Amino acid sequence: MAEQEEKKPRIKPIIEAADSLSLGISMVVAVLMGVGIGFLLRNLTGIGWLLWVGVFIGIAAAILNVYKAYSKQYKAMQELAKEPRYAMKKQLEDNDDDEDYGEKSY
Repeated sequence: MAEQEEKKPRIKPIIEAADSLSLGISMVVAVLMGVGIGFLLRNLTGIGWLLWVGVFIGIAAAILNVYKAYSKQYKAMQELAKEPRYAMKKQLEDNDDDEDYGEKSY
């Protein structure tokens, strides 16, 4: 029965762990994983430029991590902007004063 259980992917915990790291560390991990993939491909095939393919894959993964972190923060900020407590734009529009803040009137 134990053999019939579904096997979990081995790489999934590594990806989840890298995703939960801070942004800087996850960038380094992504580049190192790309270099490792490139090194492995170079050793398996004997083609030297595959190492650079791995490096570029790692850099692309690091850029993707930055984009995902930015998107997550942007969505969180949009949710905060919808709350009436933080809606400064609405408060400024509701202000009936036509006072120009650029001039000083005494």
